[in-house]
Amino acid sequence: MDRRLIWLAAGSFAVGTVGFVFSTLLPLISEDVHVSIAQAGYLISTFSLAYAIGAPVLSALVGAADRRLVLAAALLVFVGGNLLASQSQSFGFLFLAPVVMGAAGGLFAATAQATAISMAGPEDRARAIAVVVGGTTFAVALGAPLASLLATMFGWRGAFLAVGALGILCAVILWWRLPARHYGPKLTLSERLAALRRPGVALALLVTFVHLSGAFSVISYFGAIAIDGAGLTRYALPVLLLAFGAGAVVGNGLGGYLSDKYGNVPVIVWSMVLASTLCVGISAVLLLLPDSLAGPALIALMVPWGMIGWAFMPAQVSRIVGLAPDVAGLTLSLNVSALYFGVAFGTFVGGRVLEFGSVEEIGLAGAAMSVTALAMFLYSLRRGPRLAAAA
Repeated sequence: MDRRLIWLAAGSFAVGTVGFVFSTLLPLISEDVHVSIAQAGYLISTFSLAYAIGAPVLSALVGAADRRLVLAAALLVFVGGNLLASQSQSFGFLFLAPVVMGAAGGLFAATAQATAISMAGPEDRARAIAVVVGGTTFAVALGAPLASLLATMFGWRGAFLAVGALGILCAVILWWRLPARHYGPKLTLSERLAALRRPGVALALLVTFVHLSGAFSVISYFGAIAIDGAGLTRYALPVLLLAFGAGAVVGNGLGGYLSDKYGNVPVIVWSMVLASTLCVGISAVLLLLPDSLAGPALIALMVPWGMIGWAFMPAQVSRIVGLAPDVAGLTLSLNVSALYFGVAFGTFVGGRVLEFGSVEEIGLAGAAMSVTALAMFLYSLRRGPRLAAAA
């Protein structure tokens, strides 16, 4: 396997770190720029919307350009967004930063996966994609906790500066190591969206959207849940993310293994059932336990929460590929967009729960959406033997 793929993974690590560290930065940002945590949550929604839209739209615009140039430029624009965030003195100015970071991050992610596929031989394509996507997994496990620790020690601006420095390093190395004049196919946006017309694909992407909405209505407000709900200090936030990330790494591998052994359907169903149960469990911990017990219990729940959450995606990706194998590259790109649309919507819902309800109710909102996604998935299995066989 081409060792240069490691640097594509490093770029994914930088982009993914920002997406997941936001949840613990919200209390610090809200305090500094004088907005509520629910209002600060719009930063995550904005980042995710820009990512979800930027990936297919910008890829359509620059799809035929030199991929080395696109990757390096996307990372440098992403770095610019981090610098903009670190220097923002008002919430209005800060609001521009996630737009820049999300759009550039989406373009980088889509181009990095396409580049990995083209650089690998047919027999190594799955491994190549796994390496690049693995950068995002390690962003959850290592990057976000480290960035959260930096934010705790040096302020939230320091976290963005550190991610920006990593982005510059990755851009320079990718420009040095990747082949020049490496071009991709020119596909219009309508051609990229045409995969939605394949049987079962649109409903499968809707399941991704709704289930991830439920998950991120909780994940995006880890900081508020830990501090306001469980009585933890901000110094516990890196530990919380580390526990979640450790579970995510295990869950990512476990989801793929169990899908290969038992099929995608049982893994998807059980991950949604258990995710809903854990969401209710988080609300129960916040409602029923005193702070002295709620804090440790919340941290303990992060490991299985990460495992269950990350077990879903390998099984869901495998199922989506099975629905339309000949356009797998397009459907996987659309699935990433559906995921980030889910992050944006879930963050919006969680913010409204905080604004009009209480932090203890966020888990219940997440559980309701995951149960809805489960109902959609079971409905998709009843639509015909062809869809069931594809699973």
